[in-house]
Amino acid sequence: MKGAWASLFRGLAHSLLASVSMDMGTRWWSSESFVGLRRADLNDLGSHDVVVVGAPMDWGATTRAGARFGPKAIREADYLEADGHRPHLPTGIDPMEVMDVVDAGDIITPPGYLEDGLNAIRSAIAGIAASGAVPIVLGGDHAITYATAGGVADHHGHGTVALVHFDAHADTAEDHFGRLHGHGTPMRRLIEEGSVPGPRFVQIGLRGYWPRPPVVEWMRQQKMRWYFMSDIVDRGLDVVVDEAVGYAADGADHVFVSVDIDVVDPSAAPGTGTPEPGGLTARQLLDTVRRICRDLPIAGCDLVEVSPPYDGPGEITAHLANRTVLEMLNGLAESRLSR
Repeated sequence: MKGAWASLFRGLAHSLLASVSMDMGTRWWSSESFVGLRRADLNDLGSHDVVVVGAPMDWGATTRAGARFGPKAIREADYLEADGHRPHLPTGIDPMEVMDVVDAGDIITPPGYLEDGLNAIRSAIAGIAASGAVPIVLGGDHAITYATAGGVADHHGHGTVALVHFDAHADTAEDHFGRLHGHGTPMRRLIEEGSVPGPRFVQIGLRGYWPRPPVVEWMRQQKMRWYFMSDIVDRGLDVVVDEAVGYAADGADHVFVSVDIDVVDPSAAPGTGTPEPGGLTARQLLDTVRRICRDLPIAGCDLVEVSPPYDGPGEITAHLANRTVLEMLNGLAESRLSR
């Protein structure tokens, strides 16, 4: 009798473990849509103005992982009704009434295979751009920007896209442990392949102790432009953004905006892979992102490095990321109305 019970227990345990194992590959992919937007099929998009899509991958993270859960957390960090509408109090604009905005779910990224995941993301983003829509990508670690900005450039033309990059880090490393791709290398890879030339880069919010001088010298040789947090403190954020907008708009037909949530001080965004004290406030990021998306010809955006396992009480990083995406949408709607 004891043997029969033991056999039954082993069978039940095996079945349970098998079901858990089968689910492990998909449990970070999102089932909900952003603020209740209509769902769209990535393989049959049709015609839309903006497509929100998730890129749940953190195979490029070097320290604290967890950004694979970012798209799910960003979508769920909302206390309002999931009705597909978000009228903006300061502007009075509901972006979803001004534009046709849909959520295409998450791009399938094979667990552990960084380059395969990047290829899948790049193909999907190029397809969204080719459909005539602006992709807004929920990351994911910053390695994905090689694929998101690269996919936009693949459609619109290499060298025609400028990149406005909000980050504590330059992400221009030569390699990651001898590998070409990681969350510290995407901007270098984009420059080296010609998707976004160095003079088309503007970086805002850099601080801390990386990269080392040889990498900074390489950035200088590429004619990249960057603003340290010390520049923002000394000169004021408005002045810095004025210059950044002017630089990005000069000769560029299209602009891609990449926001690493660690550009914000960890007191307001602790849930990230590589937090660096002394960053922007949440209010500064929200206002600046809306302004950038209003004043420049935006061809795509991504928001990366939200790592829910390290988030603070009340999921404050995910909530900030959710509202940052809404400010992107509001800026795009303001731009459309002004035209």
